[in-house]
Amino acid sequence: MAESIKKIGILTAGGDCPGLNAAIRGVGKTAILKYGMKVYGFSSGYLGLINGEYRKLDEKSLSGILTLGGTILGTSREKPFKQGEYEDYIGSKPDRILENYDRLGLNALICIGGNGTMKTAGKLQELGLNVIGVPKTIDNDVWGTDMTFGFDSAVNIATEAIDRMHTTANSHKRIMVVEVMGHHTGWLTLFSGVAGGGDMIILPEIDWSPEVLKEYLLRRLDAGKPYSIVVVAEGIKLPKKRSKKKPESAGAVLAGMIQNLTGIETRETILGYIQRGGTPSPRDRIIATELGAYAAGMAANREFGRMGAYKGYNLVSVGLDEVAGKIKYVPTDHPLIQHARSIDTCFGDGMPAIKNRKG
Repeated sequence: MAESIKKIGILTAGGDCPGLNAAIRGVGKTAILKYGMKVYGFSSGYLGLINGEYRKLDEKSLSGILTLGGTILGTSREKPFKQGEYEDYIGSKPDRILENYDRLGLNALICIGGNGTMKTAGKLQELGLNVIGVPKTIDNDVWGTDMTFGFDSAVNIATEAIDRMHTTANSHKRIMVVEVMGHHTGWLTLFSGVAGGGDMIILPEIDWSPEVLKEYLLRRLDAGKPYSIVVVAEGIKLPKKRSKKKPESAGAVLAGMIQNLTGIETRETILGYIQRGGTPSPRDRIIATELGAYAAGMAANREFGRMGAYKGYNLVSVGLDEVAGKIKYVPTDHPLIQHARSIDTCFGDGMPAIKNRKG
């Protein structure tokens, strides 16, 4: 008969995002109240697991954190399997993780994080730990799940910022370029760009042309539209730089390019870390709570080596070995892109904004 799950550990790793505390609460309260488990929280992501820094979490310590931004456990971008790092006399980082896991007598470890966190979680599973993943990121790019918590809150924040750009752009008759987070994917840019009424949306997944930008923006001006909003992901492909200076941001490059091409006054705004902070939206609180509770159930059922995920509106689990090393990109034929094109939103790729237009 399989050993019952009595002790679990929790950690939050990678970049912070709204909803982490809601997920910790969802895991912890479900584990304690429904399954009678003891719960331990590791500090600063995998760093706490390496250094043996943890504290016991009880129901009281998990109360009142649902609405809080950040993470009560702290986080870091520590990668314990990164090659080429100096290993001190205590031993390798994976060895120290195994030692601390066994010393505490854990039966399972729940890792809350994004792509990098899931990759490390999969490697820890291979080492013999019982690991479960919970996906989070404002980028919504974790493979294997339709939704990650943190994304909805970030969309709300970015959309509000874009809304505010409209009044300034209209008052000064300018083009405003708004840079949104997203190193590899454009989920956040696409959703906030459409929600905020962006006229042009530039994504990492879609190749764009300066000439298309010029033609589209000048066409708007000729049509009596004296200002435009351009929403751009930070990770878009940029022209190769001849200078060896520190590379400019995508927003700054695009703003300078647009002003040179069109002659229209153009300014950029980089939203930056403001997108990751603050109180989680109601939807993210729900997603984080559901995924957290589901992960505790996975632990009780010994469903290890897997990540909790959404398929449609259903909670399921997928193998960490399937998730590791993959990124969920925005499909270039995504319905939202198609719908945005139908209202004359330009994606910089030269495809007609409205197909079959007469005249």
